[in-house]
Amino acid sequence: MELLQVADAVAREKNIDRDEVLEAMEQAIQKAGRSKYGHEHDIRARIDRKTGDIHLSRFLEVVEAVENEATQVTLDYAKRRKTDAKVGDFLIDPLPPIDFGRIAAQTAKQVIVQKVRDAERKRQFNEYKDRIGEIVNGLVKRVEYGNVTVDLGRAEATLRRDELLPREHFKNGDRVRAYIYDVREEARGPQIFLSRTHPLFMAKLFAQEVPEIYDGIIEIKAVARDPGSRAKIAVISNDSSIDPVGACVGMRGSRVQAVVGELQGEKIDIIPWSQDTATFVVNALAPAEVAKVVLDEENNRIEVVVPDDQLSLAIGRRGQNVRLATQLTGWDIDIMTEAEESDRRSDEIRTRSQLFIDALDVDDVIAHLLVAEGFTTVEEIAFVETEELAEIEGFDEDVADELKQRALNYLEELDGRMNERRQALGVDDAVAELGNFTPTQLVKLGENGVKTLDDLGDLAGDELREILGGDALTEEEANELIMAARAHWFDGEGNGEGAVPAAGQPEAGGQPAQG
Repeated sequence: MELLQVADAVAREKNIDRDEVLEAMEQAIQKAGRSKYGHEHDIRARIDRKTGDIHLSRFLEVVEAVENEATQVTLDYAKRRKTDAKVGDFLIDPLPPIDFGRIAAQTAKQVIVQKVRDAERKRQFNEYKDRIGEIVNGLVKRVEYGNVTVDLGRAEATLRRDELLPREHFKNGDRVRAYIYDVREEARGPQIFLSRTHPLFMAKLFAQEVPEIYDGIIEIKAVARDPGSRAKIAVISNDSSIDPVGACVGMRGSRVQAVVGELQGEKIDIIPWSQDTATFVVNALAPAEVAKVVLDEENNRIEVVVPDDQLSLAIGRRGQNVRLATQLTGWDIDIMTEAEESDRRSDEIRTRSQLFIDALDVDDVIAHLLVAEGFTTVEEIAFVETEELAEIEGFDEDVADELKQRALNYLEELDGRMNERRQALGVDDAVAELGNFTPTQLVKLGENGVKTLDDLGDLAGDELREILGGDALTEEEANELIMAARAHWFDGEGNGEGAVPAAGQPEAGGQPAQG
């Protein structure tokens, strides 16, 4: 009974299951038994869960053919002792209790301590692995090289120096509130990692201070932080009668000030979230005013035009405002003044107009009309529907047909020049026939030293896209072209330098290739 009382006390103190403590004791007794009777024997110990009695036994497995005489017996032998024995059964021989000597007792104690420690670590990991994403409170236990060890009561956690706010220092005994961002099971026990710089730490603080967020009436859609300096948080209300920004600010700023105080004075911009990307980006750049936005959804970029006097406010000190807005919205934001945008548009119009004047042999009035209608390349004019071109003010079907014909003639002439240039550069016909490369793209390949299938096969997908221009191919298309160029390496049909002969075919030296 004393053994059971000890197991109960240890289980309560370490907050682990009583059976796990008893199993540790059984393994310790088992180890001592094997030391006494021989490690080759299958010695097992069992502690009665009601009386505390220790039962030590030797187990012998019944097998058809004995491989280990210390742990196995034949079926014939087993049937002499137990008539209904069958293969796979065990014969159990009781052994007398062990009189623990000093060394055996010390070994047993070490086994029990180790097993209890393992059980405690397992309990800690299982408890905290499901608490990732929670805020916890703890006491600072020690500080080493800026890294803080926090006592959470039933476990210890690590708050690394780079997860602390700038100019934040803790000393032993200080209370600390932090966010659990990772729990790992390692050889030295579960490692719980805390953070005070994580964006979700601020979101969870708001959830604690604002009942509407906790209840799900207000939802936090995005958070961006420059820890210790400034942050932006985007919120939306699921109830039209509740203002999400006002609820987060609180009466006279009480709610937001509680969060600011915890974050060492970090300035927080609370922004209304919007499903409309342009509106959300405009809100995210607050307090700066925005005159116009232009979205490029394909490249996930957005151009923002601001009045000249708002530029420095929109960018922020060291680019902080635009950087946080980019993190918050997930869009790359380019900021320019109205004057810069006007100059750039003028340059674009002038460049495109000159292209149409040179390519189509038209005057600047027609060229400007085409630009104003949104045409940017000669290809667009060559392949647009005649009716669409004829709808431009001052055009008719005859003018539209003439413009299309001139565009087609220009492209045909350009392709001819590019083909000559491609041949002069030495780009193989095999490369030209491989994919739907335009003559201009083939010239770009030649100018970058890509002249054979082997040269093309040696490229990576992003390198090919960079040579041709990022919009010419998708990453998947680029990879497919490269794999097609490499095909002759494997089938032995290519004549390129890097061709690999098929298995069993003679190599250059006349000997069969070895697999």
